[in-house]
Amino acid sequence: MPHPLITPQWLNEQIISNPNLVILDSSIDFQIPGEVEKDKVNLIPNTLRFDYDKDFCDPNNPLPHMMPSEQRFNELAQTLGINNESTIVVYDNSGTFASPRAWWMFKAMGHKNVHILNGGLTEWKAHGFNVVQKYATVASQGNFNGTLNSQYFVSADYVLSQIDNPESLTVDARSKARFDSKVPEPRAGLRSGHIPHSTCLPFARLMDKHKLKPVKQLEPILSKALSQDVKETLFSCGSGVTACIVLLAAHVVGYEGLHIYDGSWTEWGAESQLPLEQTER
Repeated sequence: MPHPLITPQWLNEQIISNPNLVILDSSIDFQIPGEVEKDKVNLIPNTLRFDYDKDFCDPNNPLPHMMPSEQRFNELAQTLGINNESTIVVYDNSGTFASPRAWWMFKAMGHKNVHILNGGLTEWKAHGFNVVQKYATVASQGNFNGTLNSQYFVSADYVLSQIDNPESLTVDARSKARFDSKVPEPRAGLRSGHIPHSTCLPFARLMDKHKLKPVKQLEPILSKALSQDVKETLFSCGSGVTACIVLLAAHVVGYEGLHIYDGSWTEWGAESQLPLEQTER
């Protein structure tokens, strides 16, 4: 299994030597809880913008940054000059926070040669590598033509159907306080609580400041919350971003059968007909 996380040194070498390299800034404006300060000025050289809030999303869905259709994704990727043979590196402007979702989106489209800069722009700058203040110009139309695997991002109906399935586990990446309904949701109008029979694994437990923790540190954390005995693990969070951090951690440790509940609590918490649990106080 190829390791998706790469270092600034590796990326710097690829910039020099790999003509098929595509570097994508997948930063989001939303402030993720615990996220280090965003650098909204600097970029890694040769960066293009991969905006999954405004562009690489479903424009007809009221929920934020939902996975777009196969056709829309391919057309937008081609306008960025991305090819089927491209080596793609995604990063964000504060660490390994928004980029795991971009990585998973390309994986969902069947692209295997996609990587995450662990630590993002923060780690790049810490190593003293060059930065620029403007995005690169796309040289030519790409030929990217991925095939969307619909199981990478699952719906509320699917999550609902699996609640009582002992071979399926739903993992919530939100904080324990939100999971236990001890604090209100940051998005107005959402119910407090969690999906029945789900377990809580806050993404922050997997982070070492702006980087994902090493595998040896992730293994004992994941083994307490996840199970190798289930056939699938469904990851949820507030809006499908930090769930991808926990999925990434599970992936690098070796878990399989991983899926993102795309609507996450922004959808589930707003739909009164969907069941929820609240931790007894």
